[in-house]
Amino acid sequence: MQTSNQYYHHGRFRVAGGVLPDAVTAYRTYGDPSNDKVIVFPTCFGVKLALGSQDYLVGEGKVLDPNKYFVVTFALFCNGESSSPSNTPAPYGGPYFPFISYEDNIRAQHAVLTKHLGVRKVFCVVGFSMGGQQAYHWPVVFPDFVERFVPICSSARTSPHNQCFLEGPKSAMLASKDFADGHYQSTPQHGIRAFARVYSAWAYGQTWFREYKYLMDGEYPDLNSFIRERWEGRFINNWDANDMIALLNTWQKGDISIVRDGGDYEKALKSIKAKGLIMPSKTDLYFTPEDSETEVSHLRDAKLHVIPTIWGHFAGGGASPPDIAFITEKITEFLQAP
Repeated sequence: MQTSNQYYHHGRFRVAGGVLPDAVTAYRTYGDPSNDKVIVFPTCFGVKLALGSQDYLVGEGKVLDPNKYFVVTFALFCNGESSSPSNTPAPYGGPYFPFISYEDNIRAQHAVLTKHLGVRKVFCVVGFSMGGQQAYHWPVVFPDFVERFVPICSSARTSPHNQCFLEGPKSAMLASKDFADGHYQSTPQHGIRAFARVYSAWAYGQTWFREYKYLMDGEYPDLNSFIRERWEGRFINNWDANDMIALLNTWQKGDISIVRDGGDYEKALKSIKAKGLIMPSKTDLYFTPEDSETEVSHLRDAKLHVIPTIWGHFAGGGASPPDIAFITEKITEFLQAP
């Protein structure tokens, strides 16, 4: 099994906001490359391949078992592993990094699969959150290349309410006294910590907070300790501020109908030929189950299974064992169905 990042150099690569002179896509592979049952599992916001972000679904005995499938996990542009503001040299580094769309990510991943790994067709794309938005984009950008897709706690476009939510943490970062319009010379502690605190309230359902789940069975003595370690600490220790803003911009402008159908959202959904399994969380505050119900009503061949949970958005990302079990059961049935 492949356990470390690999890097594919695209050379000069056009993106929505301009060009990257030497674009790089980070990825990992699991299983036998000759297996034609190929699973693509891209990352979401706030995670990295090197930190084991995809491990809750990938591995022996798990739903994306390398003994059954050839699994390829991809790091999004702007996540600090693939090309990002933090690792791109002048003149495009830092705040000068061009805007990256979901379509840019899909085209780059397709190049790795076809030009480097010899993949001719993808059996299924699975993704959580921003990964799920990529799962939605795959059969739109390459309609004859993907057979199935599984968006978990996600949507085909970022809703107006979701966009508005994102304005909160983004504005906290941009307005902080140490972000310096992206020209900071040291880690902007005030900005990143403010971003994390604004975001933290949205990640879980209200019942989750009401039941004091943030204490994590005694790991934290109070809410502030939880926010300080799990939220501020995670971003301070693992993320660059410009990367966070650039990746958030990709999320905020996500919409499959931009790729085709001239902004006609319903038409873009109806055009998807791949089979879909759509799994929102019952208590997700920004990728809501109501949005998923609307999307499924326009898809040709898709099933909706709502995750029964109080864990909010994070139910889809491996935070809760019962939710992992539910997701595993539904994906297993979907992948085994004719």
